[in-house]
Amino acid sequence: MKIIMLGAPGAGKGTQAKKIAAKYQIPHISTGDIFRANIKNGTELGNKAKTYMDQGLLVPDELVCDLVVDRVKQEDCANGYVLDGFPRTIPQAESLRSALKALGESIDYAINIEVPDENIVNRMGGRRACPACGATYHKENIPPKIAGICDVCGAKLILRDDDKPETVKKRLDVYHDQTQPLIEFYTAENVLVEVDGTQPMDTVFEAICKILGA
Repeated sequence: MKIIMLGAPGAGKGTQAKKIAAKYQIPHISTGDIFRANIKNGTELGNKAKTYMDQGLLVPDELVCDLVVDRVKQEDCANGYVLDGFPRTIPQAESLRSALKALGESIDYAINIEVPDENIVNRMGGRRACPACGATYHKENIPPKIAGICDVCGAKLILRDDDKPETVKKRLDVYHDQTQPLIEFYTAENVLVEVDGTQPMDTVFEAICKILGA
């Protein structure tokens, strides 16, 4: 079962990807994790990626795709995987399709978690993070025991710059511009399925499990 997670930043695709991976015992693959692992292990692909990242440049699509394909060729992906955060653009999707075709494989499902922009702005504006230990909370969904204070280490919680409404709106603009066309791409490939992401987390997961047939 080869799955791609789609959805705007803050739609909950990372959370659902982890739940899918745990239930179906397949790896959850995020591009960030792949970059970190390859750079840490000093692989050829990792060193190439690092030269771009050190200059503050985006890693080229072809190289990102090479890193992802290298990862999905590994033994633990024999029964499938969940891709989270890749592809982000049509050129990446086309590179991935070609690379998988060469392996005699293809994507089975592209799951789009649909959440209106205003919900995402409100949702992310409610997030709070601990600058000391990295624990994360949400004022409504996962509140700390004492408002504004980390349960784990007692530090004062902050609203990260990434979660401020003006930043979220900018990220959503980029998403609609670059990533939303993937919905049409995977619709044309006959693998797109949509889930209402405004529902509670467990309800969204139940809907996904129905689609995946278990």
